[in-house]
Amino acid sequence: MFASIVLALCSCKGSDGKRAEDVYVVKVGLVQGEDEGDCYEMPGRVVAGTEASVSFKVPGRLRRIYVKEGDVVRAGQTLAELDPVDYRTQLDATEAEYQQVKADAERVMGLYADGATTASNYDKARYGLKQMEAKLEHHRQQLEDTRLTAPFDGVVQKCHFDGFETVAAGMPIVSVQSGGSLEVEVSLPASVYLRRAGLSSYRCVLDVMPDSTYELQPVSISPKANANQLYTMRLRLDSRCREAAAGMSAWVYMSGACEDSGRVRVPTTALAEEGGKTYAYIYDKGTGTVARRPVVVLSLHTDGTASLTDGVRAGETIVTSGIHRLKDGARVTPCEPVSKTNVGGML
Repeated sequence: MFASIVLALCSCKGSDGKRAEDVYVVKVGLVQGEDEGDCYEMPGRVVAGTEASVSFKVPGRLRRIYVKEGDVVRAGQTLAELDPVDYRTQLDATEAEYQQVKADAERVMGLYADGATTASNYDKARYGLKQMEAKLEHHRQQLEDTRLTAPFDGVVQKCHFDGFETVAAGMPIVSVQSGGSLEVEVSLPASVYLRRAGLSSYRCVLDVMPDSTYELQPVSISPKANANQLYTMRLRLDSRCREAAAGMSAWVYMSGACEDSGRVRVPTTALAEEGGKTYAYIYDKGTGTVARRPVVVLSLHTDGTASLTDGVRAGETIVTSGIHRLKDGARVTPCEPVSKTNVGGML
């Protein structure tokens, strides 16, 4: 009987004569930054970095279009031409008129230098000559404007006319898109537009290349919503994406930064109250123990989480369930996460 009692007492102690330490099974999770995990996903479209619908500055009859859709063009290259006959005739008449006005003005200015005419006649001759020079330059420019040139290096996207048609000034003739950098255009809802200042990471996946992710850099955002209450945003596509082409569909992912705020969000089940203070338990995987830390709660949320401003950092592992049995330095064992394919643990 005595031997049995001694054996029972020994079974409750470790090899050093102390009571074996309790090990608690708990749930743990990573502490996330306040904005971490807030990712916006929306459809986008690849567009040329620069697009232009080129038009004549003067009206006239199309004489010829020198390019076709898909042609690569260089800045200054002739794209189309109007019939210049009327503008050349106009310029010839103006040049003849200019020569006459110039001769008369020089004669009057010579007389004024000799004191043979009045200052009023001199001023009229001088101003008349300036007006004629401006008229001559205007008609020279109009003749030059009968030739339409490419504004930049690129590719012809569309030709709106076939030639030999009368077109008005400002009417689009040829659409050109830049052959270099590409951009992704996306429409932001008002809720995302209001948080645009907090967005710091942009990336996209093209529908035709679902296994590749490319970085994006913001270029511009419209300050005014369209009829659908959406704000147009353009982002420059990574130049390493050489397979992309204008018109391709893409999915754009945007996320906010959390390093600057210092705030983190944890489940409310990770918090314990004691002595008027709030505590959380940080799990150390190396030692298998937890450390109790005081935290500062900024706000509680309806989704069962709390925002903290002090005490824990993003990336640390925190005990999210089973904290009320713990003490500082307690040994714990994290329970296995529930398998997504074994709901309820039935398998």
